[in-house]
Amino acid sequence: MPPRLPTPPTGWPIGSYSTYEEAQRAVDFLADGDFPVQEVTIVGVDLMLVERVTGRLTWGRVLGTGAASGAWFGLFVGVLLSLFNTTPGASLGPIVAGLVVGVAFGLIFAAVGYGSARGKRDFQSASQLVAGRYDVLCQPRSAERGRDLLARLAMRPSDTGRE
Repeated sequence: MPPRLPTPPTGWPIGSYSTYEEAQRAVDFLADGDFPVQEVTIVGVDLMLVERVTGRLTWGRVLGTGAASGAWFGLFVGVLLSLFNTTPGASLGPIVAGLVVGVAFGLIFAAVGYGSARGKRDFQSASQLVAGRYDVLCQPRSAERGRDLLARLAMRPSDTGRE
């Protein structure tokens, strides 16, 4: 069972990989070999935050995204209100009202947010936390067997097309 509080990982290193996919493949290989994988931990070492720029921000893009976001929220609220509407034949009114108000608020909040930045962040990005390497640790009682299994995996030809 994982600890409730943040604690450093324990165990002996049985493999080290340059990508998370390789470390995951190693643990999957151990699982296929009836290895007690509950004794294994994948540890990312040399962590870095990578921010990949996905595009330029313009007023059109900001307002379009704000309107779409507001529309979804307004539609959600409108549907909820229509479920509790007791007036016969008026179930579409709350949905349309929620949609219109949602779009308006989405536009306003997007415009205020982007305008207040004053051109200091005119791009969109996606952030990821990645590691320089991924170590596979194992509890000492099974470490030798784990190293032996992973040595067999390292001797196999690479199967990059496998799914």
